Amino acid sequence: MDKQNTDELLLDWQERVGAARQERDPQSLLDMIPYAAFIGAQAKVDDQRLLYWLDKRASNIGNPSLPAIHGGVIGGFLELAAAIEIIYSLNVTDMPKVVDFSLDYLRPGRYKTIYASCKVMRQGKKLVNVSAAAWQDDEQTPIATARCHFLI
Repeated sequence: MDKQNTDELLLDWQERVGAARQERDPQSLLDMIPYAAFIGAQAKVDDQRLLYWLDKRASNIGNPSLPAIHGGVIGGFLELAAAIEIIYSLNVTDMPKVVDFSLDYLRPGRYKTIYASCKVMRQGKKLVNVSAAAWQDDEQTPIATARCHFLI
């Protein structure tokens, strides 16, 4: 890809980020990420915070005997949510780069909708720390939590 095409893509991305913030539409950011579509990640503004979710999808099952959602899907979903949280909430227009990602699986992610929320814990000049939690029935009973460090 030549420099002109790269510059055009970057400008288009930055314009879409600005439009997503202005229109309060975080889903439009997820729509630009192929993996988000692959796993079915969705987002919306709910009570002045971003809420992320994955509807149940057979292709996301890792253990068919339970059935349970694949741990990699849950981890990828939380990483995506944390990155979108940074882009949408902070004055960041470039895609954050993962420096460190730590994930704790607390209970099986059953074959039903998974919800997630994120919180920016600390922002420096180059690094951002985000915590993320995923749950199904009760937000106070998470199925997984993550600590994420991103380079911005």
